[in-house]
Amino acid sequence: MNTDPLSATFAALADPTRRAILARLASGERSVTELAEPFDMSLPAVSKHLGVLERAGLITRSRDAQWRPCRLEPQPLKDVADWTERYRRIWEQRLDRLDSYLSALQAQKAAPAAKANAQAGQAGREAAKADIEAAKADQIKKGQRHGRQSRRK
Repeated sequence: MNTDPLSATFAALADPTRRAILARLASGERSVTELAEPFDMSLPAVSKHLGVLERAGLITRSRDAQWRPCRLEPQPLKDVADWTERYRRIWEQRLDRLDSYLSALQAQKAAPAAKANAQAGQAGREAAKADIEAAKADQIKKGQRHGRQSRRK
């Protein structure tokens, strides 16, 4: 099966064991035995994972007498980063437009509510004025009654 390099890289990165192997290789060359240490699996199983990583171009294996070091190859990871960066910019632009749209909708919703609140506030102020006027009128009437009563005495 002939797959493009980006698809092979994503397929290799899909497995958490392979991602952990790459993380260990980020600090430098390691032997297959060293790479297998933290995993609860056989050396042949680790070798299969290494084969997938090697076919994807993410690692290279060499031979130095008895030592078979594995080395991280950064170019495929850079290719993934470049590819995702293009889409990150597109999605950021789309999310910014969505944010602007939602802000405009909220402003439209808030405008009638603010107008209704202003109208309610005006009606409340007018009602309060009427109450004050009525209270003043009552005080005047009481004062006039009180004045008449004190003159009678």
